[in-house]
Amino acid sequence: MSGRPRVVVLDYGSGNLRSAQRALQRAGADAEISADTGAALNADGLVVPGVGAFAACMAGLVAVGGDQVIGKRVAGGRPVLGICVGMQILFAAGDEHGQRTDGVGCWPGTVTRLSAPVLPHMGWNVAVPATGSRLLAGLAGEMFYFVHSYAATTAPPARPGAGQPLASWTEHGQEFISVLEDGALTATQFHPEKSSDAGATLLANWLGDLR
Repeated sequence: MSGRPRVVVLDYGSGNLRSAQRALQRAGADAEISADTGAALNADGLVVPGVGAFAACMAGLVAVGGDQVIGKRVAGGRPVLGICVGMQILFAAGDEHGQRTDGVGCWPGTVTRLSAPVLPHMGWNVAVPATGSRLLAGLAGEMFYFVHSYAATTAPPARPGAGQPLASWTEHGQEFISVLEDGALTATQFHPEKSSDAGATLLANWLGDLR
């Protein structure tokens, strides 16, 4: 494609919006922050950030129609990148403090609390790339910045008409999915916008696949 890809960072009241926007711009995108449904649907790429509680993020997402936007983009094979809780809400549900909250449901499975001696999992850790990972291309052994207590620990099966998702793993007390690549639908449990050069390379890898 010619020019810089157009990316919308979805504004639904959660996430490090400005830092994500700046990181995407540095990586080569024309990135804007918007809650506008039309802009989010029509962008070359949609980034869904997220910090805090699963239930609060889902409430904010639904309030701006973000769940429907994500569903339409996924159905049309249009690129979506979820970050941190923005990854978690792509699953069927989240279980926090005994409260189950429905997610967007792009992937089956429930996001649960990690079994680890120290939570939250905060700081730098390695993501072990799945064979064939595009997001983590050239990043084997690199460290990424995590801040979370919950994660997906079971790789989802293939969606109808799609190939098997590629799950890359990280360990903190137990193994959890740190990167998930499922065609145009991708997500990271860590924050690429806070992950220095490695995060910048990952975002550039994602932008390189936009069309």
